[in-house]
Amino acid sequence: MSLSTGRTKLAGSLKQLMLRWEKAKEQWDDPVSAEFEKTVLAPLEPKVRAAVSAMEHMGELLARVRRDCE
Repeated sequence: MSLSTGRTKLAGSLKQLMLRWEKAKEQWDDPVSAEFEKTVLAPLEPKVRAAVSAMEHMGELLARVRRDCE
């Protein structure tokens, strides 16, 4: 799997997770769900976004290295 493919899959998976969470919250709306959102999902989103950003940067660096080596 290429870096670009992995980045796209990771970003898409986060989007799907958040969409499914919104759907789940329609049925699961209690203190436990709020705690799950607070402790699991809320910290996960910025970490995944940071990873996607790092992967974009790595892709740019790899492209530059490939051009420089030609």
